[in-house]
Amino acid sequence: MSELTPELLLHGYSIGIFPMAEHRDDPEIFWVDPRRRGVMPLQGFHLSRSLAKAMRRSPFRASVDEDFAGVVEGCADRADTWINAEIFSLYNALHQRHHAHSVEIWEDQTLVGGVYGVTLGGAFFGESMFSRRTNASKMALAVLVDRLRRAGFVLFDAQFLTDHLASLGAQEITRAEYHTRLDHAKEITARFAAPPEATLYEVVQRMTQTS
Repeated sequence: MSELTPELLLHGYSIGIFPMAEHRDDPEIFWVDPRRRGVMPLQGFHLSRSLAKAMRRSPFRASVDEDFAGVVEGCADRADTWINAEIFSLYNALHQRHHAHSVEIWEDQTLVGGVYGVTLGGAFFGESMFSRRTNASKMALAVLVDRLRRAGFVLFDAQFLTDHLASLGAQEITRAEYHTRLDHAKEITARFAAPPEATLYEVVQRMTQTS
């Protein structure tokens, strides 16, 4: 791969591919183009009764773009990670260009969960999430989906379908279907930062009223 820049990284997303490394100490980065793609239907997020109850009663606080680097670090803080130093630097550069964003979950002043990804038009490309408390990553995803809905996004790319994401409503589609949806999403104008921040309670109230 030629030298990867924030601009080249964004171009990759625009044509349906994304970068990975084998592990944190591997300097080599390669492009990934899955034959089948995981997507989270924005109107099909499954907010279980137990998660809704936990969010209503939770002392946690949700925020947006308050600690992007901290979220990426949290996602990389595991035994097996594809986030190497170059990828960390590139996503922070995209964040500075307002093309990468994060949702944080806080317990007092401690970051206990979060999710981050890249935005382009009306598409959000989810990259990774982490949790240091029960349900923290699920809460972050719920806040993210609520924000994407309110901001006018039409595609939430989850890359690969996992059991965890499937339990929250994610689905798997073909590469061809993904590119059709991506082409449409790129024509949409959506602003991730536009909606006001919401509490976990407010997110649950909106989701339970529209589900």
